[in-house]
Parts: sequence; structure tokens; C-alpha cells
Amino acid sequence: MTDSRPTALITGASRGIGRAIALKLAPRWNIVALARTASELESLAEDIRKDGGACEPIVVDVTDGRAVRSALDGRHVDVVVNNAGVGVMKPFVELTPDEWQLMMDVNVNAVYHVTHAVLPGMIRRGRGHVVIIGSISGKSGFAGGTAYAATKFAVNGFAESLMLEVRDAGVKVSVVMPGSVATSFSRTGRDQSWKLMADDVAASVEFLLDAPQRMLVDRIEMRPLNPPRKT
Repeated sequence: MTDSRPTALITGASRGIGRAIALKLAPRWNIVALARTASELESLAEDIRKDGGACEPIVVDVTDGRAVRSALDGRHVDVVVNNAGVGVMKPFVELTPDEWQLMMDVNVNAVYHVTHAVLPGMIRRGRGHVVIIGSISGKSGFAGGTAYAATKFAVNGFAESLMLEVRDAGVKVSVVMPGSVATSFSRTGRDQSWKLMADDVAASVEFLLDAPQRMLVDRIEMRPLNPPRKT
């Protein structure tokens, strides 16, 4: 790692939005990349290193509290981006208990585990930033989204409450709430060109981190711009 750079820890960093965030921040930040797939993490690390950046890949299941604590204990982290997420979209009566639990574990419980591991150090240093990748679904439900939307509503409540707890300690808490993003997360086989891109979400995270220390942007809502209509 390059000691002169601050450190950004990103969960779900091996693909999609998480990978885009890691690549966006890598020119100026040391990256600690968390995900479950070693090969994809190594690919990310290689891409960052060949451009002169520093990336430490850590294979860990962020829903496993003990594993997270073991991986992150004592680490100096300036920014944590809680990006890992999963969604199973189907009618509630078809939703299995395992699918429900999976979304609660990845989208909510993992945010607790990772944030709880690194936040005390931020508070001690009087500086830090907790970023959570939420969703527009955190303010408006949709058919087929009983579990997914519930997790994103939960994230918003968590983030707002935590922000009020730690802002006087100099620690920022922000939620990024994108609309539809063209990633493998939402792959349907249909045209994806109208959606936001993963790099758009990464740009919003970069904007948050570049804001003056005295300024707290606690929520960003972003949607795709309607494509021009053909005449």
C-alpha cells in the first residue's frame, strides 16, 4: 500500500458497481477490496496495480460477522463503501425463507458487520466517511420487491440515525440511491441502454469524497436521464 494515500474499503468490489467504484478511486486512494470470489478480486487488483495504484484483495463473506472482524481488526480505514448487495425480485407468496434471509444478510446485516468493524477507528481519529450504496427502492416500493425494498428502507433508517450519532465526531455518513443500473445484478436480456451505468454511481461516490470536510452530503438520489425520443 502507498502510505501517503488515504484508504478506501469497498465491499462487493469484484464486479459491477463495486468494481467501478474501486477503479474510480484507485488513482488517489489505496483500495481494500472485499468480495467472495478470489479470481475476480485478483483481476481487479491487477488492473489497479498496472495503472500504478494499490489494491489489497480480501476474500471474505461480509455476512459472516466473525470473518469480517478477523479481516478488518486494527485496520486504518478512511472510507468504507458498503456496496455488497443482492436482490431476488418475485411476488411475496413465491419468496422462499432462504431468499428473504439472503437479502437481509447481505443488504442489511453485512452493513452492520463491516461498519461496526471500522467505525471506532474513524471516531478516534475524528475523521472518516461511511458510504452506503442504497437504492431508489429505499423510498418507494414496487411489486416483487417486498424483501429488497424493505432492506433499502432499512439502510436509509440506519444511515440517517448513524449520521446523527457520529457527525459531531467528524465522521460523515452518506447514502447513494441510484435508480436502475445496467449491471449483471439486474440482467434481464432486455435493452439496458436507458439505465444508469456503474461508473455513474462511482462518480457520485467520488463526488461525496471530494466534498469539503466541513460539508456533509447525507443522501444522493440519482436516476437515468430519459433518452431522447426519436422523431
